Amino acid sequence: MKGVNSMSQLLAEGAGSQNIWQLIWPFILMFAVFYFLLIRPQQKKQKQRSSMLNQIKKGDKVTTIGGLHGTIVEMADDTVVLRVNDTTKMTFERSAINAVVTAAPAATE
Repeated sequence: MKGVNSMSQLLAEGAGSQNIWQLIWPFILMFAVFYFLLIRPQQKKQKQRSSMLNQIKKGDKVTTIGGLHGTIVEMADDTVVLRVNDTTKMTFERSAINAVVTAAPAATE
């Protein structure tokens, strides 16, 4: 009779591990969906934005996150000075640049 009890215990342990996988599987699936639909695209967008901010130069026409259009006149490490019209210059953080509308022509040597 002792053999029957040990056999039933082995079957119960096997069924228990299968139930654990059945419980964990939906969480693994949800994590994969979140990663491929939310996390990965956001990381890709962040890389593109940082690349764009590193490539801006004097003469580029840009828009800010507030919707202001201007041309880059001066640049420092963290700030840019935009010429909005002939007489107005405004200073912004580099991170306030939303998009480059028109890139300045490349300097020819």
